[in-house]
Amino acid sequence: MVPINTTHRNSGHTRLLGALAAPDSSTRLQAALAAGTDPAPELVDALVQRCAVEPDFFVRDMLTWALTRLPAQTTLPKLRAELTSECAQARSQALHTLSKIGDRAVWPAITRSLLRDPDDEVARSAWRAAVVLAPEQEKGALAGELATQLGRGDREVQLSLSRAFVALGEPAEPVLDAAAVAQNPAVRAHANATQRLLRDPDAGFDLAVDAARRVVALGPDGEEAAC
Repeated sequence: MVPINTTHRNSGHTRLLGALAAPDSSTRLQAALAAGTDPAPELVDALVQRCAVEPDFFVRDMLTWALTRLPAQTTLPKLRAELTSECAQARSQALHTLSKIGDRAVWPAITRSLLRDPDDEVARSAWRAAVVLAPEQEKGALAGELATQLGRGDREVQLSLSRAFVALGEPAEPVLDAAAVAQNPAVRAHANATQRLLRDPDAGFDLAVDAARRVVALGPDGEEAAC
């Protein structure tokens, strides 16, 4: 005979699973909140799967919070498996959740292909996760890998990469010094802007970019720079 409290718990999980897929986003948000408030390992598959398809940012963030409330030994294998998914959102959300859990044992799963992922949101999530999870002795190599992405994308993408360099701190400095004299003007401008942010993290990114572009266009002495 199944104990009554177990029956009630299973019934509650069944209702919660249905609510996670409800048409109304507020219902899904409440379901994710409930999953994190009363964390149950048997819900991990449903939460991970929902992360891959959930369209609402706030619900996705609550799903991530719910997953951080579960035992790492239960969630980490599931999240690592998502990193090779063909679905970009699945990869991005798994990376985001891994960065929130902060277990450095998963560092080897943050591969070069993720750091260079053609999907901007996946790449941005990979950069954020990498700087959180990288062991100290790996940060110089990580900075070198991130430098391959300088000049990529629009303002938001470039700002994410610059923030990753700022989070790395000192290991990023020699890499940015080298990129600041690269042949590619977009790479030079992004590297210069990032150097300014590294020196003054409170500086506005747009102002740093504008100043860096002037340096690239005119040269450090105010003369037109050779391309």
